[in-house]
Amino acid sequence: MTRTRQQLLEHFDDEVREKLRVRDKDSKAYLNRYERLLMQLTRHELHGHAEFLGDATFRLKAQPFLDRTDAIPLGLYELPRRTGEAHLYRLNHPLAEALVAQAKGRGLPLAEVYLSYGQHDGKVTLLEPFIGKSGWLTLSLFSVESLDQAEDHLIFAAVTDDGQTLEQEVAARLLTLPGTSSSLLQGEGHLDPPLPAGDGWGEGDLQQLLGAQTQQRQTAIQRDISERNARFFEAEAEKLDGWADDLKVGLEREIKELDRQIKEARRAATTALTLEEKLAGQKQIKAIEAQRNQKRRSLFDTQDQIDRQRDELIAHIEGKLSQRVISSALFTMRWSLR
Repeated sequence: MTRTRQQLLEHFDDEVREKLRVRDKDSKAYLNRYERLLMQLTRHELHGHAEFLGDATFRLKAQPFLDRTDAIPLGLYELPRRTGEAHLYRLNHPLAEALVAQAKGRGLPLAEVYLSYGQHDGKVTLLEPFIGKSGWLTLSLFSVESLDQAEDHLIFAAVTDDGQTLEQEVAARLLTLPGTSSSLLQGEGHLDPPLPAGDGWGEGDLQQLLGAQTQQRQTAIQRDISERNARFFEAEAEKLDGWADDLKVGLEREIKELDRQIKEARRAATTALTLEEKLAGQKQIKAIEAQRNQKRRSLFDTQDQIDRQRDELIAHIEGKLSQRVISSALFTMRWSLR
């Protein structure tokens, strides 16, 4: 089992390892993608304040937020908790919330990041063709609000110096590698080296290329949301039609039953021998016909009600049809993969 685990770690892609839930020998429990991201962020933000004992365990030794001493106790933290002495660390823990807020609020100036594929504990086939290459990458946050629902999307745009664009998944995988960074800004915000490093490019060409990638992804996201909303509208319309059909079928069945009762009452009145029986039969016919007329009016009223509800549904959806979008740049970096 040890040999098999080592072979999986060395030869299988990170994506496969994630699906197989294979982790290194120091990890006793599987962490999903978001838990691993949280632990990576925690390790960065608590530098100098905590001792990390593994992928999912750390000991908080010093208070990182002096104004929150009561909400963030010192001691052992685990994700997930495996001992009774440890604090259960999770995304909605006060410490995690404070660290995420601190990271999101930090300014990220233009930087050059040197990524090391060889130091990565795993295999990422998607990145192997880009070893030895350099380029530029931007990350933006795209927020869309539609039909009273808001959702956020991270959009990567990346290109190599020779003009090759990187897919979203490839660009995202770049940021899973270990690396070091240095600022690209000098003096009064001038670039060092001047942007870009690509052969025969101008700064406007690079910005246009990255902007076009971002815009293309935004358009695809909006199209997906629009198609999803169309399916939602279709489902709501089908529910309304189903409810209408049930009502109409029920009323039509009742009307048919009253028609049958009227026919039987007329036959009984025709065959009656005495005047009293004939009069009673006609009264019964009249009463049943009144019920039938009432059911017919109910059928028409129901159809009107269905039409009103369909109009209200259309007006409700139409009023929220427009998508409110906000796009904000998070950072731009120059990358080199070695």
